[in-house]
Amino acid sequence: MVRAWLFNDDGTDQRLPHKPNPEVYIDLEELKQRSGVSYWKLDADNYEEEGKLAKIRAERGYNYSDMIECTPEKMNNYEETLKRFFQEHIHADEEIRFVLDGSGYFDVRDTNDQWIRILVEKGDLIVLPPGIYHRFTLDEKNYAKVTRLFCGEPVWTAINRPADEHPARQKYLQMASENFKESVIST
Repeated sequence: MVRAWLFNDDGTDQRLPHKPNPEVYIDLEELKQRSGVSYWKLDADNYEEEGKLAKIRAERGYNYSDMIECTPEKMNNYEETLKRFFQEHIHADEEIRFVLDGSGYFDVRDTNDQWIRILVEKGDLIVLPPGIYHRFTLDEKNYAKVTRLFCGEPVWTAINRPADEHPARQKYLQMASENFKESVIST
């Protein structure tokens, strides 16, 4: 089950949970309503046999995938890369990540421009809609093994904030005004 909460920016290490006091949790339906984010829980050890990922890929047109291990031992310029991932940005396409092992946080801006922190762990599949302001960081374990999925050829272009005039951002705002009727959400 998705674990998300309002982000408390207290200026400490980005890899900490940053939960407010008192803690304010966001359930899956509220996450969808506030951000358009989609989420599924899969069996990361048996996802091929389980068939859920294949079904999601077919339904949503994800025909390309690769895998990345985010860890100091396997990434060149680890600290710089982590800082770049944490820079607030949008993409013109969906950002789709399936966590095979480890954990981290996606922070997404909701429709009120408030940060929501989403913990992603082994078995979580998350889809961020095009045009949503977001960022990513590992947690204190400094490890995540993730499959990245795409429709067509992969596009890695991050468009840093401000990007309010970008067509993907404009479409996102339109989807938000329609309560994200175009986005899909399942568990």
